Amino acid sequence: MTLPSVSGYSGGGRTMIEAYEAGNAAPFELYALGLSHKHIPEIMKYTGITRRPIFVPAVGNFPQGMLVQLPLHLDTLPGAPKVADIHDALAAHYAKTDTPDHWVQVLPATEDGKLDAVALKDTNKLEVRVYGSDSYKHAVLVARLDNLGKGASGAAVQNLKLMLDI
Repeated sequence: MTLPSVSGYSGGGRTMIEAYEAGNAAPFELYALGLSHKHIPEIMKYTGITRRPIFVPAVGNFPQGMLVQLPLHLDTLPGAPKVADIHDALAAHYAKTDTPDHWVQVLPATEDGKLDAVALKDTNKLEVRVYGSDSYKHAVLVARLDNLGKGASGAAVQNLKLMLDI
């Protein structure tokens, strides 16, 4: 499993923020290429995967926003599902588990095959889309979120609201 991802520079801490805001940073940069990113243990814990993923994060020259990709070979999955099957399974799952505020939405793939990383800036929303080709037996699941709004503090507030039934 591979997880290519890009996020805005605000998640990189003070030094990175200062470098980008001063114009001293690369417009796009891969990092953690030692393949030992600090989030790999939690990715494994919360997804239930047992094989360590190849997580390839990147940072872009925008303050906040994030795209996380999960490329799939559909013919290697149980039942060799179609692209629509993956979308429908995700939609059914989140229809049962989503909050009244609809913070997680499973949406159709964009018609132009493009996705703007900063479109959810200043929100607590998370969008999941499935792009793919049944003829090639490929799919890419893409999660789009604001790396600040859906970060640890946003998740803490969301969990408090759920716990307090607000």
